[in-house]
Amino acid sequence: MPEGHTIHRLAIRHRELFAGQVLRIGSPQGRFAAGAQLVDGRGLLDTEAYGKHLFHHYEGDLSVHVHLGLYGKFTDGVPPVPEPVGQVRMRIVGERHWLDLRGPTACEVFDPAQAQLLRDRLGADPLRDDADAGAAGLRLRASTKPVFALLLDQSVVAGCGLIYANEVLFRLGLSPLTPGRSISADCWDELWTDLRALMKEGVVRGRIDTVHTEHTPEAMQRAPRIDRHGGEVYVYRRTGQPCLICGTEIARGPLAGRNLYWCPTCQPAR
Repeated sequence: MPEGHTIHRLAIRHRELFAGQVLRIGSPQGRFAAGAQLVDGRGLLDTEAYGKHLFHHYEGDLSVHVHLGLYGKFTDGVPPVPEPVGQVRMRIVGERHWLDLRGPTACEVFDPAQAQLLRDRLGADPLRDDADAGAAGLRLRASTKPVFALLLDQSVVAGCGLIYANEVLFRLGLSPLTPGRSISADCWDELWTDLRALMKEGVVRGRIDTVHTEHTPEAMQRAPRIDRHGGEVYVYRRTGQPCLICGTEIARGPLAGRNLYWCPTCQPAR
């Protein structure tokens, strides 16, 4: 599932392609036909990302809400607009570009109240300037759940996914099993600041890189990581490989229904 930096990149791209234009909206697949009729022929005012949720805001106080989930994907191009291929849930045609959406978990039209209800269910998004890091910290530090699970809880931190959760905990030398209530206020501030910086870099680069300069392939004279997710990381999907800092084999185990990766030496249980 795309992490928050990907959704913010999509919001930026869609704003650049279509904002300020009257758009033709359709649903070649048919599953979004009723929703498409509500926004077809309206002007796109702006786009917005909140965690893993994308909004297209149209004239008339209507928004298209998209959650890509595991299989959702956008493609776009320039005219001529091609015949639909596969299950195209939503098609947007503007003045100079077209956009297709396939396989999302959600594609629906919201009024302002519905959009606000969704936002109210989400935690703080590290990539938003209006994020309430203090409220997220209080929620995390009030819980007995492991900090790894809490970072993946979208009602605590919106947009943080599996890679960022694993990596930011390693960078802080924090055991993923540490209960939220054991995280000090200072530790939370450090975690939030680092997570925000990593995710902002992800928006710029379009991939997740988490290693410090001294641990890059060039600095360590090692081969670059080969993985479909790309990016240089410390622990994510590096099971059995040596830690880039101490050489201990990276461990893996299940937690909160997800794959947890950590270095037993650099992230000791306390």
